Amino acid sequence: MSEYIMDLRKIVGHRPLLQVGASVIVINRSGQMLMQQRTDCGCWGYAGGSVELGESVEQAAKRELLEETGLIASKLELLGVYSGEAMQYTYPNGDQVSNVDIVYVCQEYSGELHRQEAEVSQLKFIDICDLPEDIFPPNKPAIDDFLRSVADGKR
Repeated sequence: MSEYIMDLRKIVGHRPLLQVGASVIVINRSGQMLMQQRTDCGCWGYAGGSVELGESVEQAAKRELLEETGLIASKLELLGVYSGEAMQYTYPNGDQVSNVDIVYVCQEYSGELHRQEAEVSQLKFIDICDLPEDIFPPNKPAIDDFLRSVADGKR
């Protein structure tokens, strides 16, 4: 959690925060999606997190990818911007958020997989036809859009 969000939480407690995030769906050469199991709720999802003050969304996406997975994005392609009711979530600790998530797809990257132990319990590439059922709810809209784009031959 960013310093900014932690400072806000000291003021508002668990009440809903509007949170801007930047995230990356990584696809390897075999067409598998990089999935990480979160330590906070046990669900699976993609790398991402809050945009810091003064940081561009693309910088935040690259930073979060590196921090959580050890990978360095060479090229990011915008998948979409996700907001609204499907992006509201209450974390196991009671913190409520309403996310606006800018999600990128990355197929060009370098580095070696290395999970951020505090946030990620498992990190692995998974065939897109075998993705886990327990997807982190705010990640579902973007993953569904990505899978539709693959089925439609757009990716």
